[in-house]
Amino acid sequence: MDHPHRDYPPYRSSVLRHPKRPLVTVHDPEAVELTGPVFGVTDVTELDRDLTRQHTGEPLGERIVVTGRVLDRDGRPVRGQLVEIWQANAAGRYVHQRDQHPAPLDPNFTGVGRCLTDDDGRYTFTTIKPGPYPWRNHDNAWRPAHIHFSLFGTAFTQRLVTQMYFPGDPLFRYDPIMQSVTDDAARQRMVAAYDHDLSTPEWALGYRWDIVLDGPAATWFEEGR
Repeated sequence: MDHPHRDYPPYRSSVLRHPKRPLVTVHDPEAVELTGPVFGVTDVTELDRDLTRQHTGEPLGERIVVTGRVLDRDGRPVRGQLVEIWQANAAGRYVHQRDQHPAPLDPNFTGVGRCLTDDDGRYTFTTIKPGPYPWRNHDNAWRPAHIHFSLFGTAFTQRLVTQMYFPGDPLFRYDPIMQSVTDDAARQRMVAAYDHDLSTPEWALGYRWDIVLDGPAATWFEEGR
């Protein structure tokens, strides 16, 4: 599987922030976790997977359901996998102090969710389709609509991060992050498929997106993992 260069010039910030020194050997992984990130203050619940029910009112935008399976290189389900997502709202804005572009925030949408895969390796989220947004990488730069996915193994040091895109987005050809994945088949594996059978009448459209952790059919992950 061909991975993009970590200093892909069209993606300007990658040149500034990609690692330039050898990786540091960790002799005691458990010690690293004592100072590592902690996500959530409670156990994972059903409310965590439904981003449209986390506030007192209904969020604005197109309601969608995103589901799929987390698989290993042999197509076997990965059970009990912690899957987290974060995304912009329907107007293309994140709830983050560094996101100050002139699009409205939604008081009923935070854009963060998590769940555990079931015995079949399946995850499911109900959310709002995110909007595209400007990101100042180059003149008239807009990111295609996408959802960030984070997958944890058995430790915080075992983490993979990727992005899921939506089919038919006209911004694909202009996005250097997506175009940094030069293998066309690998790029297509980052795009979810619309699934009409998954859609719920008068409620939500359905998208299906499987995540393959390694092997020749692996999903592309950031940092070339």
